[in-house]
Amino acid sequence: MKDASRIPVIVGVGQVNDRSEDPLRGLDSQGLMEAALRAADADAGGGWLTRVDSLAVVDQLSFRQVGELSLSLAERLGARPRLREQTAEASGDSPVRLLDEAANRIAAGDIQVAAVVGGEALRTAARRAALSAGDAPSAHNAASTIGVHAREAYRRRYGLLTPIDVYPLYENAGRAADGLSLAEAQRESGELWARFSQVAAGNPGAWLREPASVEDILTPSAANRPIAFPYLKRMVANSSVNQGAGFLVTSLENALARGVPEGRLVYVGRGAAAHEPEDFLARDGYARSPSMAVTLRRALTLNGLTPEALDHVELYSCFPCVPKMARRVLGWPLEKPATVFGGLTFGGAPIANPMSHAVVLMVQRLREQGRHGLLFGNGGFATYNHALVLTREPLPAGARPCSSDCQAEADAARGPIPPFVEDYTGPGTVETYTVFHAREGTPTFGVIVGRGASGERFLAKVPARDAASIDFLCDGKEEPVGSAGHAVASPDGDVLWRRA
Repeated sequence: MKDASRIPVIVGVGQVNDRSEDPLRGLDSQGLMEAALRAADADAGGGWLTRVDSLAVVDQLSFRQVGELSLSLAERLGARPRLREQTAEASGDSPVRLLDEAANRIAAGDIQVAAVVGGEALRTAARRAALSAGDAPSAHNAASTIGVHAREAYRRRYGLLTPIDVYPLYENAGRAADGLSLAEAQRESGELWARFSQVAAGNPGAWLREPASVEDILTPSAANRPIAFPYLKRMVANSSVNQGAGFLVTSLENALARGVPEGRLVYVGRGAAAHEPEDFLARDGYARSPSMAVTLRRALTLNGLTPEALDHVELYSCFPCVPKMARRVLGWPLEKPATVFGGLTFGGAPIANPMSHAVVLMVQRLREQGRHGLLFGNGGFATYNHALVLTREPLPAGARPCSSDCQAEADAARGPIPPFVEDYTGPGTVETYTVFHAREGTPTFGVIVGRGASGERFLAKVPARDAASIDFLCDGKEEPVGSAGHAVASPDGDVLWRRA
């Protein structure tokens, strides 16, 4: 007989958008978290927050000066959790991981009620900073602080510091590996994002609710400027938001005892997680992510499901390459939306917390229709992966607690990692690349990830003054990946790329 005291269920979900035009009245990150959990408490019927014995907070960037938030947030909620934590960094897989961990603790009998929450107020933070400095909010982008520290000076020389710099390397390598033209790959991105915008239009919690066409997404304009090739502004995560989301997890026994209708309960299935090497220059390639593939497949296997059994999915969508890779693993059709939230452009991208919003929407959708939903979170530089099934069907006895760790399987699936040479010069081929653009849309320079004569990996720049090479990288007439050239030293210490 199943022990209902060890079966984890989600009983309440809540999300909030704060659109105050007055920067001094706008909510900060903690205010958004408090509002989200109060909404989740109301969704669960009320009276849960004082019973929370585990509070997990997704790290936020907007108001770094406030430090660790779990204690002060608990006090504002009137909660006295025995377990409190805030994630060590802002990573997009965090909400899925924290939900998985909460479900395991409930199944182990360690806790009775868990709250998971996150919130970002980048919009408020930027406006307050602009008000103080007397300049524009766009000059205060906390999202640009998400970067790497190892070899930072070296990577800065080549422009590879933040996610928007690195994810295009996967986009361009993936396009070439799939044998697609630039136009075909861009069309796929446009169709994915147009469907995301349609989902967001029907989600009251989405930040942008105006549907966008494929042409709207793919056509460069002053409002849709090039950022890092081949991505335009409407193809990347929209972090200039004030959003919070959270959820409450308890046991089936506790939920029913407190009068939550069974039709509102969503069971937490089993999860899987694996990661790529932290150093994105020390990976086996950029066309695929072995850890992503293993994570997605393992999550389905652990829950006895096939992709065809899924009624809903949320495939993390900071940039098009991520849901593209994920849907290829799953065989997810292009015509079926890969989101319930609306994606990180339209639904919103509160840095590490979009997947909390996805949990909210997945629970709401499963309450309405369908049996199974898949959540897939991604963080870092296509580094961290966590997938989890939510379902209307109780898990079999003994299914939890369970480990989500499938790292060994991911490591076994990884190919050899080429040695990296910082100052390589000589013949080589293009492994992948991108081109960076100024705000007015003009190219600033390109960066090549190359492979040398002996298979070593290196970086090289393509200066904006080399217009012919910039055009070659961006015009789609020929595929740059795999093309030959030479890496040559320049007087300023950079390595430059010269086409053969």
